Amino acid sequence: MLQENNSTTTASAKNIFLTSLISGALAGTTCDFISYPLDTLKTRLQSQHGFLRSGGFNQLYKGLGPVMIGSAPSASLFFITYEGLKEVFQPRIPDQYHSIIHMTAASLGEMAACFIRVPVEVVKQRRQALLSDSHKLPLRTLYRGYGSTVIRDLPFGLIQMPLWEYFKLYWKRHVKRECTPLESAICGSISVAISAILTTPLDVAKTRIMLSNMTVAKDEVKISIMLNKIYRENGLKGLFAGFLPRVGGFTISGFIFFGVYDKVKEICISILPP
Repeated sequence: MLQENNSTTTASAKNIFLTSLISGALAGTTCDFISYPLDTLKTRLQSQHGFLRSGGFNQLYKGLGPVMIGSAPSASLFFITYEGLKEVFQPRIPDQYHSIIHMTAASLGEMAACFIRVPVEVVKQRRQALLSDSHKLPLRTLYRGYGSTVIRDLPFGLIQMPLWEYFKLYWKRHVKRECTPLESAICGSISVAISAILTTPLDVAKTRIMLSNMTVAKDEVKISIMLNKIYRENGLKGLFAGFLPRVGGFTISGFIFFGVYDKVKEICISILPP
């Protein structure tokens, strides 16, 4: 009996790993490709070099290559961590504390995904802003924005994932059935839009850090110093640079991301053995 239970647990863990891997990869790649032009506009509006000098409305898919390489593994890593922690801890904790599980799992998932996401973001944003790096970027430069990205993505995940789970649960109780992928996508787009609004200043600082000259001092690329500098130079408006393309892009990508994720997950569950 014990052997049978262990075998079931192993199969369940394997299925979670595979469904999260496949669903996360397809969702991440699809939404990054579709929303990329808005992301480029956002980066250029936030750039310290100015919108027009950074490319304006030209070459909106500049820097797409690194994103297509890094999007699938970073999204997969996030969902493997997120769904895995949910599977382990949710059955052992009362329902009223599940939001804490969602927040913790989202935080750890974001930290794990950032190991892949950060160097991809650095290369992507420097290409989006048309910065010509004549030499190969050193490792310390590729990971220079790690702290600022984690500081941005942790609150983003802490807001986004529990809201997504809450909206789905609310709708499930209202209609008395499981959410469809379309309904999940709508819940996702709303939760992502709220998260994007609240974390825009952190995103502006992160962009400035990643676009900084490689020779700048370490202290100059600290997120607190960068936020202060942006506020001194441009006020509150500067902290919300690129607001419309960021929130618009994230709302669209949230709809695509969570819709594709849940649909592919549904297909994977129906194909994989229980």
